[in-house]
Amino acid sequence: MSAAFLDSGSRRRFRKHLLRWYDREKRTLPWRGESDPYRILVSEIMLQQTRVVVVKERYQGFLRQFPSVSRLARASEESVLAAWSGLGYYRRARALRAAARHIHDQGAFPGAAAELAQLPGIGRYTAAAVSSIAFGEPVAVVDGNVKRVLQRLSGEELSLSLSNDAYWQWAQELLEKRRPGDFNQALMELGATLCLPGQPVCGRCPVVDFCASRGAGNVRTRNPRKKASLSYLLVQRPGAVLLQQRSASLSLMPGMWELPSLKRPETKGKIPILKLRHSITTTDYSILVFSSDGGKKRPKGAWTPLRSINRLPLTGLARKILGRLQLLS
Repeated sequence: MSAAFLDSGSRRRFRKHLLRWYDREKRTLPWRGESDPYRILVSEIMLQQTRVVVVKERYQGFLRQFPSVSRLARASEESVLAAWSGLGYYRRARALRAAARHIHDQGAFPGAAAELAQLPGIGRYTAAAVSSIAFGEPVAVVDGNVKRVLQRLSGEELSLSLSNDAYWQWAQELLEKRRPGDFNQALMELGATLCLPGQPVCGRCPVVDFCASRGAGNVRTRNPRKKASLSYLLVQRPGAVLLQQRSASLSLMPGMWELPSLKRPETKGKIPILKLRHSITTTDYSILVFSSDGGKKRPKGAWTPLRSINRLPLTGLARKILGRLQLLS
């Protein structure tokens, strides 16, 4: 199915208006303007399922520790996970390291989306984003933001019948092939900042004249988030804290380090030293942390010096707890 909702002349004007807006209004982000494919790849992997504000905080630090493909390829998995701690979805870090090792072994960074898509953890979107931004390959990208823009441009009635491949075809037909990287980023930027899921800011949209919807359109009803409670124990001695390593056989955060967990009966009558909230995927957790000097009932674990705790791959929650308790340097 062709992008028939815009004729060829309208597509040219659409590209012109969108890129002019992007050049003027784009957000200042640490990875914007990058041409190094490795640094672009790191940003794209980090941005998968993680908010931009969080990635902004962690991107430069990760690159200071692993400034090149070869440095990342030679790094231990534990050090990579430690640097990734707090970003979540740790399989991304493992896949990024595996991709770096493959690139390092091959001796060159793949320049085409088709080749990039063969690397561990790199799908169609990430491959197209890296190849278009770093190498100028004229390939379009489709993520959630781009899909929403295309849905609104075409109108709800037409977009409801589209397959995923049709969105990719539409995006390819709209692409400005002389500036593919900028155009792809512009379309994603539009969806992230103006063409929002619930309340699109149509009054500021640079391409509103080409849009069939000009409004919220069809808004999906989100499933209610789950609620749960967890309790943890903080066991300290001078200069060290007790941590436990999650089993390597677990599907969630295998091999990561965390505080010992407590069952609800063990907390009866005790006053927590810390209360906080923590969210993972579809669940919002209420977290209670209790203090203990260990004693005879000290849980199993490893005493970890506070001065070196950042070298461990901590779970995001463990990092949050220790940070709140001012135990992280």
